[in-house]
Amino acid sequence: MAEKVLVAMSGGVDSSVAAYLLQQQGYACIGVTMRLYENETAGIPRGHTCCSLDDVEDARAVAYDLGMPYYVLNFTEEFDEKVIRKFVQVYQNGGTPNPCIDCNRYLKFDKLFERADILGCRYIATGHYARVERAGEKYVLKKALDETKDQSYVLYDLTQEKLARVKFPLGTFRKTDAREIAAEAGLCNARKH
Repeated sequence: MAEKVLVAMSGGVDSSVAAYLLQQQGYACIGVTMRLYENETAGIPRGHTCCSLDDVEDARAVAYDLGMPYYVLNFTEEFDEKVIRKFVQVYQNGGTPNPCIDCNRYLKFDKLFERADILGCRYIATGHYARVERAGEKYVLKKALDETKDQSYVLYDLTQEKLARVKFPLGTFRKTDAREIAAEAGLCNARKH
């Protein structure tokens, strides 16, 4: 029986290609999108932004095309509390907040691992451009081979336990490679994001 992977799907090409690559490697994938806010509440016009309704529909369509189960997880209250309010407070106090790091640290990975455990998934995967390698008894977070897309810096807070269970299938690819893979696989969002 194939090992199960919970794939965080933003609706963009990167997470879609990550799911596709994992399936090609023989994993049984389950797609999830984290609903973090309503565009209108955040003062953003409807459209493609991180985790917008349009992005949810794109992720759902890719999961359907790949024959994967797919779920939307609503974390709007937690996102407001742990990311947005902190962002505002730090900014008002003259700091330079980084909401992507805070989202990863205080919300995204904890919630994804919780859901992975509920669904019986050994791993979680994202479309981040980063790599994890085993060095003896430790796991090491490394930069992506494409330094222009490297996202390892927003993942620095991952523990050894989490690094042992996370997959970053795009860490050895360039963005142009991801777009080509998406087009060849016929993924509906091959030209987006």
